[in-house]
Order: sequence, then C-alpha cells, then structure tokens
Amino acid sequence: MSVLAHEIMTPTVKAVPHHWTMDRLARFLTDNEITGSPVTDDNGDIIGIATLKDITEFRWNASRTGDQPQLTPEEQEEARRLRMVIFEEMGKVPVEVRDIMTPIVLSVDEDTPVRDIANIMMREHLHRIFVTRDSKITGIITTYDMLKLISQKELTQRCAEND
Repeated sequence: MSVLAHEIMTPTVKAVPHHWTMDRLARFLTDNEITGSPVTDDNGDIIGIATLKDITEFRWNASRTGDQPQLTPEEQEEARRLRMVIFEEMGKVPVEVRDIMTPIVLSVDEDTPVRDIANIMMREHLHRIFVTRDSKITGIITTYDMLKLISQKELTQRCAEND
C-alpha cells in the first residue's frame, strides 16, 4: 500500500497576507521557525509563496555591485553610490510580500503517492508543496515532512513494498 500525501503532510499552513511588508514577513518566518509561507489575497485565496530566499534575493539584488568593466573606477564608485541611495529610498517605501513572492503555487491531491510528490519536488527544485482536497489547501509537505519516510520504520517499509 502506497504512502499518500495526507499521511505525511503538516495540516497547519501558516499563510501571510500579500500586503504585509517584507520586514514583517521576515519576522513572521523567524518567529515561527519556518523558511516559507503561502501568500493570500484579500479573499484569503492563496496566490503565491514567499520564502527567506525571496527576501535574500531582493536584498542581494538591491545592494550588489555587479561587474561593470566598461566603467572607470570613479564611474563604478558613483554607480555604487547611486544604487545605495536608491536602495535607501526604497527602504522608506515598504516592500510588500506581493512584490517579492513567487506567484506559482504547485499542489498535489491528498491521495497522491509520496513517490510522485518526491519526483515533482525534485524536478521542480521545491522545498515545499501544498496538499489539496477539492481544490482547497488542507496541508503542506516540506522536505522535513519527506524525511518521515526515512525516520518512521512503518512508512519506510510501506514505501519499500511498492518498488
């Protein structure tokens, strides 16, 4: 008998509203000791996912100097100074979650075999995937949840039986 999504999923999904600031998102993720969260619109529907990686990439892209071999050292320094001024000004206008989230949300049905889920996660380079029933999200499976397949003997045996 295959191990199914609903058997290993985490049934509580901590979502954040799209209008939260990036800083509030960072505090939320840190306080809850998670690395990502679904993003909801004003109706509570999930419209994307925001992760610590999204925050890091936004900050990195705003502050990096990049390779500019065509500029003189003085021009490179001026370009760096201007980027920093722009970044500081951007800090005065809060960046919202909707500005940094990934708008693609992949999900699987509660009855999807975990082997299929593992293949999707590997193929798409995902660390989390939503679980649904009748198009409503009922849980989330993370790479941590997938480790249950190894750490729980009964699940490991059931997976091995289906090879």
